[in-house]
Amino acid sequence: MTADAPPATTAKRGTLNARVERIVDHTSDTRSLFLSLTSGKHLRFVPGQFISITIPLGDETRSRPYSVASDPEDRGPFEICFNRVAGGRGVAWLFDLRLGDTLDFSGPFGAFTIDRPPEAELGFIAEGTAIAPLRPMLKRALASSSAHKIHLIYAAPDSDHILYAADLDAFARTAPNFSFETVIAAPENIYDRLFDLADARWVSADADRTRHFYICGVGKGVIRLRDLLRGAGYERRAVHYEQW
Repeated sequence: MTADAPPATTAKRGTLNARVERIVDHTSDTRSLFLSLTSGKHLRFVPGQFISITIPLGDETRSRPYSVASDPEDRGPFEICFNRVAGGRGVAWLFDLRLGDTLDFSGPFGAFTIDRPPEAELGFIAEGTAIAPLRPMLKRALASSSAHKIHLIYAAPDSDHILYAADLDAFARTAPNFSFETVIAAPENIYDRLFDLADARWVSADADRTRHFYICGVGKGVIRLRDLLRGAGYERRAVHYEQW
């Protein structure tokens, strides 16, 4: 993954070990694992960070990043969320894990985070499982005392893949400054739709360029969204992104 700044916590750290405590299937190809440290300690992280999981495959060992989808304030197991990828041996290994199995990882890492939300209107853009790091970031922003507007645009190929829909509905009911819209589109059209919506809402609609943005998704569409906003006059440091 790439982001708008080098990871703030890339120094070498010891390997940690976690146990699978719970498995939740969002769809037939999208799953969450809830993990607890076998040491009995609580994983400390900032909303938006990821862990790097060691994946033994027999002929090789891989290391793959997975965003933490839960909240730092949760004292129970922490969550990672992922989906099947054609030919993806690493994610296939994760799908084979069962309750009680353990895995090794390092981290957390990453600079695509929200610790103290900026005093500005916030725009979030996500596609598919890329909602995983944005969900705890949203909750951190909503928990602040700021009255600035917060808006999420979330795209998926069908309604079943709009993850954490109940959470998003609850945010909208209880936080008057939060709103969200979902986009259902064929995979090849998703980023065109996201681009057009971001352009209409945050570029063409007004001359306000004080907003901050957090964009997460897969491929070059993320960079296109970043360049749209920065090219429209938003400060470079205000357009945060993570490309998977």
